[in-house]
Amino acid sequence: MTSYDYRTLLIEKAGKVATITLNRPDRLNAVGGGMHEELEDVFGRINHDGEVNAIILTGAGRAFCAGGDIQDMADRPPAGASDGPPAIAPTFSRGPRRLILNLLEVEAPVIVALNGDAVGFGATLALFGDIIVAAETARIGDTHARMGLVAGDGGAVIWPLLVGVHRAKEHLMLGDLIPAPEAERIGLVNHVVPADEVLPKARELAERLANGPTWAIRWTKASVNKAVRERANLILDTSLAFEALSSGTEDLREAARAFLEKRKPEFKGR
Repeated sequence: MTSYDYRTLLIEKAGKVATITLNRPDRLNAVGGGMHEELEDVFGRINHDGEVNAIILTGAGRAFCAGGDIQDMADRPPAGASDGPPAIAPTFSRGPRRLILNLLEVEAPVIVALNGDAVGFGATLALFGDIIVAAETARIGDTHARMGLVAGDGGAVIWPLLVGVHRAKEHLMLGDLIPAPEAERIGLVNHVVPADEVLPKARELAERLANGPTWAIRWTKASVNKAVRERANLILDTSLAFEALSSGTEDLREAARAFLEKRKPEFKGR
């Protein structure tokens, strides 16, 4: 029996369905406190759990995932503050790449129960799922560029596949949050339901898939994901490298400080 012991994730199994809950509700499930490393691990681990035929991914509390830790961004040292390559560069790219590829390689279908806002990397995490059920009050958006960062940890891969190149560039460069009904209209999410129906609808889909013809479902998913994996192989390393570079800019720290101080940022292009 596969074991799960995480600080920021809750893993519950019922029948053939496993539910992964992002569990930092006091921080809107922001990816900090070791959550990124645990997400990297859990998808590889659950892929070898013979008891699981479908996965639900959701968030605790009122948000799905608020993305990165803003305080950490504000505290980052400026580029060139130390000799040699930025210390952040190797880990900056390795972890996100591992997470995205592990998520793509999970054989069981992943149903995302979007209980609230999915922002930045939270949007990426949701969009790399297989089916998304969103609360009608939820919003989704990749806010990397708005925060002075390149949309490198998967956004540049998945958005053009879902909404087309022109729409993807507009949403990635402006970073606006898209209400769930509009996200459904343009193809980002599959279903929009009242908030109290999100998990029941996700469970209904998960149960149907978990009790369906296992290998037909898994191999259909794998076939479709070949195209996604090809785009990830083409784009991900470059976009992560650009994101690592942008993490050392003054614009990033200004965006983070402005967010924390609740004011409009003043970008200088450096």
